[in-house]
Amino acid sequence: MDNTFQQLEKGEILPVMEEFYSIQGEGYNTGKAAYFIRIGGCDVGCYWCDVKESWNPDLHPLIEVESIVERALKFPARSVVITGGEPLNHNMDPLCSLLKKNNFEIFLETSGSQPLSGNFDWICLSPKMNFPPLPGIYSKANEVKVIIRDSKDFEWAEKNAALVTPDCRLYLQPEWSRRKEVMPLIVEYVANNPKWLASLQSHKYMNIP
Repeated sequence: MDNTFQQLEKGEILPVMEEFYSIQGEGYNTGKAAYFIRIGGCDVGCYWCDVKESWNPDLHPLIEVESIVERALKFPARSVVITGGEPLNHNMDPLCSLLKKNNFEIFLETSGSQPLSGNFDWICLSPKMNFPPLPGIYSKANEVKVIIRDSKDFEWAEKNAALVTPDCRLYLQPEWSRRKEVMPLIVEYVANNPKWLASLQSHKYMNIP
């Protein structure tokens, strides 16, 4: 078997679309400085996705996890956001293990479409109707963040809220291109269903990555 394929299967190397240091703009950890690692490859393919260039893993260089962590260590915050694409298309165990050895707090952004690998301090589950989460992820989720594009998405949000643990945080976030139309619907829904919280892509308002 090709050595590169073996390394990829083991998670020793990962297709990395981009890495950058910024501030988390969405959900529970909004406002926290973190090093972002965007992994290439996605099996969900939301048509409104704003990072479609992440979908094809073959377009992105294969990077050794040691190199990823070395770059993360150059910045002052000891928080990392692993996002995509869909990170769980790949084995996250080696990357998380090495980050933990260097005392990083690790946040995962996932649709839950693939089995969980890796050790995370916080899991944000963003379920998608076209490729629903695997059942096992619901009990592990610390927050559920449902993207609202129109009124039918509230029913989808409630279906997912019924599957998580009682202490899981629940967020409704407008799809960016329809935020002006959808935000009033979210405000009204949260007011009438206070178990939900409103989330914004605040990094876009702050004009940061």
